[in-house]
Amino acid sequence: MKILVSADMEGATGVTWPQDVLPGTPQWERCRGMFTSDVNAAVLGFYDGGADQVVINEAHWTMRNLLLERLDARAEMLTGRHKSLSMVEGVQHGDVDGVAFVGYHTGAGTEGVLAHTYLANSITGVWLNGRRASEGLLNAAVAAEYGVPVILVTGDDLTCHDAADYAPDARTVAVKDHVSRYAAVCRTPARTAADIRAAATEATKLAVRHEPVRGGPFTVEVEFDAEHLAMAATVVPGVARCGERRIAYTSPTMYEGIRTFKAVTTVVSSAVEEQYG
Repeated sequence: MKILVSADMEGATGVTWPQDVLPGTPQWERCRGMFTSDVNAAVLGFYDGGADQVVINEAHWTMRNLLLERLDARAEMLTGRHKSLSMVEGVQHGDVDGVAFVGYHTGAGTEGVLAHTYLANSITGVWLNGRRASEGLLNAAVAAEYGVPVILVTGDDLTCHDAADYAPDARTVAVKDHVSRYAAVCRTPARTAADIRAAATEATKLAVRHEPVRGGPFTVEVEFDAEHLAMAATVVPGVARCGERRIAYTSPTMYEGIRTFKAVTTVVSSAVEEQYG
């Protein structure tokens, strides 16, 4: 049994504001330990449940945040940027039985601690075939295309509610309760580690590959907070404006859909000016 852990940071224990997740800041350095604790708890739980291999894919910002030296020696970690499937790199190889979303968060334009979708700001909403989409929903759709179920989701309480929509059978752990985008009632690392480990142990029962879901075509709509960002996104082939601040594109598969989304966000991030956005 092989488990892939997609590890993001905004939904980690103790994280509540931008400095907690911005590489290079003192707060980020402090929160790296709690982020690593969450991920390691999931690793321990999966091995407790009978997994033979656990691979962690770093999925936050520079994708160089976790402390490798603090992870269980049996685990392996893919760290660094520029991967074909970004946050769920590795799911496409046909040998993954289940995927866990650890440290996840809600989507752009919705309530939740540090809620966003790929870009920290600029995007105000994403829709997949008409459904409001978080990173969790987008990545779950990619995983489904390879027959891999989402078996565990951790983050704030609203992230767990979001997961019920795209992975209703998955085990969930709320490591904090949302108060505002930059505030939460947080549980201690010792408590969240125990909760995550127990949930991961149970989640291994769900790690069974199924028939790939060929649900295409997939239409993705993205809304921005400024008109010029929608214009900038149209340099990506197949992307067209469908409103003053909104673009859309259609892909035959989610493999292509998530790669186009990554291209759009990369182009848009380069079009944001420091003071005026």
